[in-house]
Amino acid sequence: MTFTKTTEQSSKYEHLEKMSVSELLTNINREDQTVPLAVEKVLPEIEALVTQIVAKMKKGGRLFYIGAGTSGRLGVVDASECPPTFGVPFDMVVGIIAGGDTAIRRAVENAEDDATQAWIDLQEFNINADDVVIGIAASGTTPYVIGGLQMCNDSGIITGSICCNAGSPISKTAQYPIDVVVGPEFVTGSSRMKAGTAQKLVLNMISTATMIQLGKVKGNKMVDMQLSNSKLVDRGVKMIMGEIPVSYDEASELLRKFGSVRKAVDNWK
Repeated sequence: MTFTKTTEQSSKYEHLEKMSVSELLTNINREDQTVPLAVEKVLPEIEALVTQIVAKMKKGGRLFYIGAGTSGRLGVVDASECPPTFGVPFDMVVGIIAGGDTAIRRAVENAEDDATQAWIDLQEFNINADDVVIGIAASGTTPYVIGGLQMCNDSGIITGSICCNAGSPISKTAQYPIDVVVGPEFVTGSSRMKAGTAQKLVLNMISTATMIQLGKVKGNKMVDMQLSNSKLVDRGVKMIMGEIPVSYDEASELLRKFGSVRKAVDNWK
């Protein structure tokens, strides 16, 4: 079967340079509105992958994201937000980008074309069969990601993928593929747009659903969040006040004493 990259097909819009700012924004927004609908179509695939992640993490496993360019950066962002949001260790969800941390800010030439480097990068974390690795690639053809997933498969490690083209090589490699087909971009081939948005939405769903399943949320509150600034401390105090009958000052003292919303509430008498 012929593999067609819909993310590379020509935009439905012509002569963008002749559009007014209002027309540009309106048309970009019109395209963006299609993304959540595309994600909705793959909810069963997302569920299957999250179920595997939760099972592994309950046994002490970790979650890894591997990607290049925009896809890699999105994985790094999602991973880096898990510790402050859910209070988990920094090595529980790990984002790895082709070219290393330098590539987060500046493209590293040819980094994504090395099919062996992802496995080398994963080895630095002593990757093993207790872990899950998700490859992220809008195109579905990134050698760095495909090579990494293949080695994980060969090593008995569960693999998933997030891609924006149906029937791609990455989707055929991953054991739990997620294909969010968003169609041509507003600017032809600019997959940081709809494809990037789709990947971000799916990553949000994966990490958030996983953490909730692991008990990192109580009710609808981030009771294990890190209190890294005054805004979050204030939020934590108000969470405590919502759970137990104490004043703002009393809640503040409990939070200072116990260091987290969960511990403050659990230890209040």
